[in-house]
Amino acid sequence: MDVRVRSDAPPDRVYRLAADSSTWTRWSPVVRHEQERAGDASGVGEIRVFHNKGRKALTREEVVELTPNRRVGYVLLSGLAIRDYQAFIDLAPDGDGTAIRWHSSFTPKVPGTGWLYRLVLQAVITRYAKGLAAYAVQRTGH
Repeated sequence: MDVRVRSDAPPDRVYRLAADSSTWTRWSPVVRHEQERAGDASGVGEIRVFHNKGRKALTREEVVELTPNRRVGYVLLSGLAIRDYQAFIDLAPDGDGTAIRWHSSFTPKVPGTGWLYRLVLQAVITRYAKGLAAYAVQRTGH
């Protein structure tokens, strides 16, 4: 999946929100966030648990990359019938704002279900990316 949106907010503001898992409840379908394990000083290694609107199952993710004002990367540990899921939120200056590219890949656990997961995850990632882009304009991320 590959979603591209633009925010009128600068990259540092968008990055602060994307990198801070506790803010996801403000701009995404995540209704509750728990930190299962803290990351290192930069936040890499954090294991976060998200309770998502409309889903009983929890998603557990590990933050695997944080490049200030440029990239947030994470992998799915559990919560969906897929494996090898990894996603990256890439940020680039775009005039006075930020170009956001949220892209991910995975392998379905059940053969023949990949098309369905791609369809659903494309819609979900689009919602997340648009929420991040819009919220960053309104808030400083602190």
